[in-house]
Amino acid sequence: MSNKQSKIETSVFGAEFVAIKVGIETLQGLNYKLHMMGIAISGPSYIYGDNMSVISNMQRPESTLKKKNNAICYHAVWESVAMGESLTGHIKTVENPADLATKVMASGQKKRCLVS
Repeated sequence: MSNKQSKIETSVFGAEFVAIKVGIETLQGLNYKLHMMGIAISGPSYIYGDNMSVISNMQRPESTLKKKNNAICYHAVWESVAMGESLTGHIKTVENPADLATKVMASGQKKRCLVS
């Protein structure tokens, strides 16, 4: 999913936190709708990011963040991970298919993303 974010962030770190929080909220909504239709979801949903500092901060419960908005996003994501609803992981930038919609890429890199 790719759409314009409702908040303005001055750093890539903050923007990635907001994007992951929006992704978690979308997953929670989809899980609820499927549950209401009688379709059970077993196991966690996987959320991958290519920013290693964001991923490592999300996997440590003792992280301290200076900006309030980042802290709110962190706690929303951490709550989902703690409940077993989702798991976060790192994906290399060159292997990230989401970059097709958000970054300018060389043709060889585009082909790799389209094939994988």
